[in-house]
Amino acid sequence: MLHVVIRGAPKGNKPAILTYHDVGLNHKLCFNTFFNNEDMQEITKHFVVCHVDAPGQQIGASQLPQGYQYPTMDQLAGMLPTVVQHFGFKSIVGIGVGAGAYILAKFALIFPDLVEGLVLLNIDPNGKGWIDWAATKLSGLTSALPDTVLPHLFSQEELMNNTELVQSYRQQINNTVNQFNLQLFWNMYNSRRDLEMNRSGTVINAKTLKCPVMLVVGDNAPAEEGVVECNSKLDPTNTTFLKMADSGGLPQLTQPGKLTEAFKYFLQGMGYMPSASMTRLARSRTASLTSASSMDGSRSRACTHSDSTEGVGTVTHTMEVSC
Repeated sequence: MLHVVIRGAPKGNKPAILTYHDVGLNHKLCFNTFFNNEDMQEITKHFVVCHVDAPGQQIGASQLPQGYQYPTMDQLAGMLPTVVQHFGFKSIVGIGVGAGAYILAKFALIFPDLVEGLVLLNIDPNGKGWIDWAATKLSGLTSALPDTVLPHLFSQEELMNNTELVQSYRQQINNTVNQFNLQLFWNMYNSRRDLEMNRSGTVINAKTLKCPVMLVVGDNAPAEEGVVECNSKLDPTNTTFLKMADSGGLPQLTQPGKLTEAFKYFLQGMGYMPSASMTRLARSRTASLTSASSMDGSRSRACTHSDSTEGVGTVTHTMEVSC
């Protein structure tokens, strides 16, 4: 059972923007700051937005029953065609972070005709080896679950400085995400297999993503190595690799304006919104040049947005979709 939130209504033959959050988060904690950014409104008025929460991860979710077999990453990807069909979307442009990026990439590999483009933040295409798995297991025995998950989400610098964003997310992960359900999702993400994709010509019968892809990672983010490797497995003619400075582990929270600008160019490259003005987005460039002290201020503001409403003036409906 997936929890799905729809914002707006389908716009003609345009794809839906479908989001999938990272482990430890849900669509609100992962994407509200990004989608509530002023410049993003110029994009969302052209597209219906579909936020997907993994089973049991939404705010206020009931605890999953004892003995519940949490879906694998492959199974979670296999649930998405049901969502697409249920709402009558012809195709999607996916935005995924971490575990959500892995799930959307897997979805696009299995169902390429349903995916027009992907924005993948912090994707790690590699499965967990036994040593990694054991280290994660040991960490889970000695640390509270939020403190086990936080190093997956934030850079070492952010964790060492215990930024306001880290403090806020530690509290929100602890208080708004069901810890039993989160443990199941965390365990399954850490049991994932390699994404079976390789650049054409590198191996026999190579299979890779066919749609345009924008890979995004913050400098010094925990996922940086994985994203670089993912880039090496994709077709360079339709892949953009964006490494964002001063953005920590979650660029959509710390640099929403700059990421919005990149997303808009990505959509325009796909032939959408060709006449849309770029003037408002130019302000984000100015904002990126501000001092470190004002960046700290913007990060604290990002915290306050994470519990805000789904968006001003948009029609929102929430439902459970059986898959």
